[in-house]
Amino acid sequence: MQGDLWEGVMDVACGGSVPPEAGQPKDRYDGPAQVLGGGSRYRGSLRTSCGEISFELLADEAPVTANNFAFLTREGFYDATEVHRVVPGFVVQMGDPTATGTGGPGYAFADELDAARTRGYPRGTLAMANAGPDTNGSQFFITLEDVGLPPDYAVFGLVTSGMDAVDRIAAVPLNGEQPQQHVFLEAATVEIDS
Repeated sequence: MQGDLWEGVMDVACGGSVPPEAGQPKDRYDGPAQVLGGGSRYRGSLRTSCGEISFELLADEAPVTANNFAFLTREGFYDATEVHRVVPGFVVQMGDPTATGTGGPGYAFADELDAARTRGYPRGTLAMANAGPDTNGSQFFITLEDVGLPPDYAVFGLVTSGMDAVDRIAAVPLNGEQPQQHVFLEAATVEIDS
């Protein structure tokens, strides 16, 4: 319903449209429930205004972080939220229900940095954005290039297809680091990779 009210008012990037749930408040949680089982491989997708991004979820290398992402995905937390930050040649950031860079799920969890130390941050890495040590919540970024960040951001996924969609997001005109047009994360999914 809210999306219908915004239709024609919002300028959505890549010819996209406003999701019906856009602008609806998101639930807050005390912490993520355990939703991933051990020993399974998982894949996910992010359907955005600019196309679909598929990724491998690194549940074995970052079990707490991967579970957090899967929990929030299962709850629909990411659905109809916006890409709120783009730094050309560096990252595309999303996962904030307020689209301000300050929102989250109502809890924070500890850093899980083994994958960051061993893998680094090559192009197509999904990692948690944070405000300092042990402040992970819902915000995450996808690297646009191989970036030389210190291993301070929990790596939890790798793009397997759809970097063209990430590049389209990165090409949207900006006001500072904020897209001038709205870029929606329309839906996020995680499932067992069979």
